[in-house]
Amino acid sequence: QVQLVESGGGLVQPGGSLRLSCAASGSISNIYTMRWYRQAPGNQRELVAHITSGGTTNYAESVKGRFTISRDNAKNTVYLQMNSLKPEDTAVYYCNADVQKLPTLRMRAYWGQGTQVTVSA
Repeated sequence: QVQLVESGGGLVQPGGSLRLSCAASGSISNIYTMRWYRQAPGNQRELVAHITSGGTTNYAESVKGRFTISRDNAKNTVYLQMNSLKPEDTAVYYCNADVQKLPTLRMRAYWGQGTQVTVSA
């Protein structure tokens, strides 16, 4: 069994900051690319950022310069540092990871349950 659990969401004022965490647990051999997505009510889910096992990052244009994705491989955890938050950042944020399982070594994408981020005065 592999699980991804997000934490760190909440209510923040415009211009404020939050740091999201997503920890993977279970019978894991390797974790490759890890990603953050977000989805607001009535909107499609969008990719916010990703980070490869080698540390290469990519960001959606809407968050470039404001958000930073990072990972701690010893903790099987990916983070999303969100600065200069805007109301349009309000969404449920989901983590996603390409995980190679033990003992089969099968690789597939796993999803977390989501954490709510609300940016409002």
